[in-house]
Amino acid sequence: MTLIQTRIIDQLKVGVFDSRESMGRAAGEEAATVIRELLHEKEQIRIIFAAAPSQNEFLETLAHAEGIDWERITAFHMDEYVGLPEDAPQRFGNFLKKRLFDKVKPGQVHYIDGNAGTDEECRRYAALLQEREIDIVCMGIGENGHIAFNDPPVADFRDLAVIKLVELEEVCRRQQVHDGCFMQLEDVPTHALTLTIPALLAGSRLFCIVPGKTKREAVKHTLLGPITEQCPASILRTHPSCTLYLDKDAYEGCE
Repeated sequence: MTLIQTRIIDQLKVGVFDSRESMGRAAGEEAATVIRELLHEKEQIRIIFAAAPSQNEFLETLAHAEGIDWERITAFHMDEYVGLPEDAPQRFGNFLKKRLFDKVKPGQVHYIDGNAGTDEECRRYAALLQEREIDIVCMGIGENGHIAFNDPPVADFRDLAVIKLVELEEVCRRQQVHDGCFMQLEDVPTHALTLTIPALLAGSRLFCIVPGKTKREAVKHTLLGPITEQCPASILRTHPSCTLYLDKDAYEGCE
């Protein structure tokens, strides 16, 4: 595991690694350390997870981390498509169930139901999220700079909602094809439920994992551009405890 470079940009800590594998492993090991420390301090902790191929190495590392009492952890995820069949592998809840939850068996897992009545589901999930503080958020950045499904047209740094229905930008939908999640653009749902940006930033500790050359422009805007909803991930530079994990492909051009 080779760490190439570290930087701090505003409040955002950045680590650049020699490969996607070493990036994901480092993020997973550091998240596991924080989880163990929190479980030493608190009886229960609450974690929000992202579901995307960019998270695979991170999730694999976390799934095999030792010394974590998962029964004392409540898990959430940050977004879900509207309209996919309940058993569709592309559903984010199913993605996380297969890659993490079935392996570690958290005490509680709260899934977003993308096929429930949207207003009712938003109220239900918001109430669950707001029961107590969120200790950790594990996330990524999209090709258009989104965090969760807060694409630039719908991103709001001062959003009053906790979770909302959004229409997905075409760049965002094309990323799902690039990632191999769908065969063609027409197969990608046009709408989703997503946690809002303030809901994500309410997490006490943020781990953001972003590999690959397809994320290069988004990373550049996140780190070097203005803090604006035109690149929603740029707001991460204002969080007091967020670490961005990059591989060298994603970081290229940010010197």
